[in-house]
Amino acid sequence: MASASNFLINKMLDFVLRQQAYVPPTEVFIGLATTTGSQAAPGTEVTGGSYARVGVPTSLINWSGTQGAGTTAVSSGTSGTISNNVLITFPTPTANWGTVVEFDVYDAVTGGNLLFRASLTAPQTINNGAPAPSFAISALTWTID
Repeated sequence: MASASNFLINKMLDFVLRQQAYVPPTEVFIGLATTTGSQAAPGTEVTGGSYARVGVPTSLINWSGTQGAGTTAVSSGTSGTISNNVLITFPTPTANWGTVVEFDVYDAVTGGNLLFRASLTAPQTINNGAPAPSFAISALTWTID
């Protein structure tokens, strides 16, 4: 199940209802976790072995609209679901990363604020020398309803 973080929910509510400024990131960073997180905190992020979050600029081209996968127009659909329109590829692991159970979306390449998180459809064990892990187009999806 996917969810927006408490941080992002608070920013959206303050922006829409309380006229508090919020400047969204110009790039989001996808991370991998070996434990399940929550709206309050991400799972335990992978470390070492050439692991690094993958940056994806925020744009109509890189992320689908709510009308469906692959769309590049401003959202006008009713699904509340968004997904990646580009391939997201991590570095090739040079050590065992463990069993990855979720992806997390942050506003910074390290540290930063959790924006979204979602469990993988199936856990993936990533070991030293495995091909670079990647998410195909439309593989990362989450819904806000």
